[in-house]
Amino acid sequence: MQAQEGAAVLVVEQPVVDAEAMTLEAAEGDAFLPALLPNLGSDVVNDGTDAARSDEVRGLLSAIRRLENIVEEETVALSTGKKIDFDDFSARKSRSMLEFVRLMRARMHLGNEVEIAEEIQRLREKLERNRSILEMHYDAVREVAAIIVKAIKEAESDGTYTGRTAQDGK
Repeated sequence: MQAQEGAAVLVVEQPVVDAEAMTLEAAEGDAFLPALLPNLGSDVVNDGTDAARSDEVRGLLSAIRRLENIVEEETVALSTGKKIDFDDFSARKSRSMLEFVRLMRARMHLGNEVEIAEEIQRLREKLERNRSILEMHYDAVREVAAIIVKAIKEAESDGTYTGRTAQDGK
């Protein structure tokens, strides 16, 4: 029997058997019979790889979005002047980033997915904004620390070892 290319798909039929009632002799006597079924479309038969791939995509997207949410939460807190726990944010970002990196290494083939590339680009932008705001806060802390150090030095000094210009305020 011949079939036109793409017109039929070979499927192996598996008999439905009660596993408890099946004996060794019956299992050896059963055969899997090939059957030709019409191919109703030009699509490849779904063997579960599309479902597994979409699960991988969803998993990677959810990891990216979790990291994105943590970064955005910290950025908003810094921007609005709310009191935040930097240790908590640092730990959460580190865990989420580790998860993201592990998933990306395991699923490098998904790097070409448009949706994933868009999410990574959005994450990159949020990370850059977060870095910028953190840098601004770091600079402010450094300036305040320098002012405090200067004030402490001036308070502790009795002027004995400073030059005449320091006493005159020059």
